Amino acid sequence: MIGNNISSIRKQRGFTLSELSERTGISKSYLSNIERNLKQNPSIHVMEKIASVLKVDLKTLLKIASDGDAKQSLDQEWMDFVCDLKNSGIDKERIHEYKIVIEFMKWHNDKRK
Repeated sequence: MIGNNISSIRKQRGFTLSELSERTGISKSYLSNIERNLKQNPSIHVMEKIASVLKVDLKTLLKIASDGDAKQSLDQEWMDFVCDLKNSGIDKERIHEYKIVIEFMKWHNDKRK
């Protein structure tokens, strides 16, 4: 459903419901109702605002995608991640230094299971 998809993308992007509300100009309660699938037909205008803030196209937000589109969406997430790394000052030559942190996070997640 649309609400589950919005919630998932919002969390992937690191936004709280309050932050999404503030950035879209849509009330927190209305967004919460959308995410909990209580409001199942938000207007296209509302969906465009949400998509814009989450930096996804409407097809992705509405989960109207073929397998190729889903792969492209995943690839875009990786591209965003790489851009974030680059913008934070991490260059290709130093990326291996962060492998230790990634391995620790993986170990910590496995330990919690």
